Amino acid sequence: MARGIYVSATTPGSGKTLVSLGLADALHRRADRIGFFRPITSAADPESDPTVAMLRRIYGLSPEVCRAGMSSSEARMLLAAGKREEIDARAVEIFSEIAKNADVIIVEGTDLTGQDAAVEFDLNARLANNLGLPMLAVVGARGLAAAEVADAVDVARKELASVNCSLLAMMVNRADPANMEAIAAAIRPGHSHRPVYAIPEIDEISRPTVGEVAAALSLRQMAGSSELDRDVHAIKVAAMTVGNFLSQLQANDLVIVPGDRADVMVATLASAFSPEFPVPSGMILTGGLAPDPHVLTFLAHAPFPVFAHDGDTFRAAQEVSEVRSEITTGQRRKVAAAMGAWARSVDESELLERLTLPRPATMTPLRFLHELIERARSERKHVVLPEGNDSRVLAAAEILHRRDVCELTVLGSVSAVEELAASHGIDLNGINIVDPALSPLREAFAVEYHRLRAHKGIDLAHAREVMLDGSYFGTMMVQLGHVDGMVSGAAHTTANTIRPALEFVKTRPGAKIVSSVFLMLLADRVLVYGDCAVNPEPNEEQLADIAIASAATAAQFGVEPRIAMLSYSTGGSGSGEAVDAVRRATELARAARPDLAIEGPIQYDAAVDVSIAASKLPASAVAGQATVFIFPDLNTGNNTYKAVQQSAGAVAVGPVLQGLNKPINDLSRGCTVEDIVNTVAITAIQAQTSQVKDF
Repeated sequence: MARGIYVSATTPGSGKTLVSLGLADALHRRADRIGFFRPITSAADPESDPTVAMLRRIYGLSPEVCRAGMSSSEARMLLAAGKREEIDARAVEIFSEIAKNADVIIVEGTDLTGQDAAVEFDLNARLANNLGLPMLAVVGARGLAAAEVADAVDVARKELASVNCSLLAMMVNRADPANMEAIAAAIRPGHSHRPVYAIPEIDEISRPTVGEVAAALSLRQMAGSSELDRDVHAIKVAAMTVGNFLSQLQANDLVIVPGDRADVMVATLASAFSPEFPVPSGMILTGGLAPDPHVLTFLAHAPFPVFAHDGDTFRAAQEVSEVRSEITTGQRRKVAAAMGAWARSVDESELLERLTLPRPATMTPLRFLHELIERARSERKHVVLPEGNDSRVLAAAEILHRRDVCELTVLGSVSAVEELAASHGIDLNGINIVDPALSPLREAFAVEYHRLRAHKGIDLAHAREVMLDGSYFGTMMVQLGHVDGMVSGAAHTTANTIRPALEFVKTRPGAKIVSSVFLMLLADRVLVYGDCAVNPEPNEEQLADIAIASAATAAQFGVEPRIAMLSYSTGGSGSGEAVDAVRRATELARAARPDLAIEGPIQYDAAVDVSIAASKLPASAVAGQATVFIFPDLNTGNNTYKAVQQSAGAVAVGPVLQGLNKPINDLSRGCTVEDIVNTVAITAIQAQTSQVKDF
């Protein structure tokens, strides 16, 4: 029988969906198959429930294990007709269907809204009991003082006890961020003496994006940027002179202005293009008034979207003020903010100790990537991103910061980085921005570079010029302990990323070369491919070194290393210069690390297929179950990883550099924001045993 947790609000406006999302993330890393069920949804159609849609999308859950039961209007009709048992029966039936394909199920109760709050509280308690699930009760703390929150927790405990609910945990949500310590001190322990976790109110979640405003008001976009995921921090109605209006304008304000106020439109556009002035999130032109064609031409180039509203300015402002965002939109930055709040506030290991879970049997790509984030977050490190002139890097930095994965420093001209971020609606608050040209560290870095490279003819003047390069400056930050690691390559070549490291970071003791691996995330397991990005034609000693380094990387990321030294021949069945080189490399690797399981030369099919391995190498401990694949050259490795990625649908994470004294990693110039996030997490994990100076 599947285990489950019933998440229930005990007060209106508790924001319990954040708790469901946090639980889903935690459980997804700890169970093979999770499910989600909303017995009653406020959506008109159970298939359109927004929480269900969000979790299906984020975690790839199928409709069989992630679904809603009935609409709230249908539930009210059954209650009014005295057919409460039918609600219970249908909930139990659907839960049982989900349980056939899930090991643990999150059940989310109703929202406790309006005059039905008391009835809904009783309904949720009854459903939890009938489903046989312990309850995680969520107390909404918005607008409450610490003593009031503590009282609300006590009342919820007593009410749940009175209806014989099994209480797994109490949790406080939407607490005043400035009052967290007082709330923690005020909450009294229950019978179990387990912690009551408190999560603060997160402004980033409730702020709507301009796209959400446009959708809610059915606005027509008439000009400007097509980027609609910019958060709206405040509303500014242009009902004053241009000078006074600009003095009030702040970054990410949504400007509402009559369609005939060309002066305000042009001034707002000028503000957006000036580094000294803020960039709004968007503009709404009211009154159904079309601006002058010449002004419209200017607005076409606006770095923010421009919409038309047929109503008057007052009505438009009123309607916009009523738009609220929810996590359930699934907007990436909001989800990141929610995950970060959960991670900072909840000891999920302690929480889930209260629920015995089955051990996962497989490693899916999604679980692996989520575990990367969790491992990086468990011991926060400091990573530098030299390419502050790339919007993908800035977007990734925002997500990493919101998820509280690590400390970040972005390199670049401060004004240029901030202007690029503002033009894309990216929030860099809390992220260090350092301009190498103006940094007081530049001179010390130049002196150190001169000392290290004087034997190559590098004088101090040239060293100062070199330290203007973000890759060199960032690498020196790593070398001297100001940060723990570096990720670069979104806008530069692999050589540009590695060259500074080879010059003065050097290889770690025992490593002969710098190499790389890709973590290949298949449907049910993780494989390690090396070297697919750095060394074109490694010799025998280098192949052995790559094998040993790749085994260490595999173990670092939870993959038991069983190493296949690949060739076009298996065992002693063939000969030739290439096969013999792999055979000698295998012997060298075995001699250096007799504790490792290494087989070679071996063909790929014999390395992965048990039946083929049984006929070609029946006595091998690696054949048929290899996890680390060492390719004889870059041509073979690079083409193979891309073939598997494209043909088998594998997720390729990397390249992960290995062999360096410090964690420095490369990106592909075609990388996505998600690729950057994953690579930074990998770098932070690699750095978790190093020391860092105060920055």
